Amino acid sequence: MINEVNAAVFRKNLGEMINQVQYRHDSIVIKKDGKPVAALVDTQLFERIRRFKDRFEILSQRLAKAYSTIPEEDDLDEIDTIVSEIRHS
Repeated sequence: MINEVNAAVFRKNLGEMINQVQYRHDSIVIKKDGKPVAALVDTQLFERIRRFKDRFEILSQRLAKAYSTIPEEDDLDEIDTIVSEIRHS
């Protein structure tokens, strides 16, 4: 479950929040002035996020390298064509 709390409540109940994350595997979104500024997640989820981020970076670099010789205009035209085909199918 994902809970949302403001920063003052989070500070006041830090021990309880850590227990929720550790034992119930909840995630807590911490808000300041009504806006999300941080999240507390269990370490398993954090490690998964880190691995996905690393894999995403590697794939992004491979794609950038593979398409580095193609002019940007050609890329945009190809994207427009694919989007058009999908919308009309």
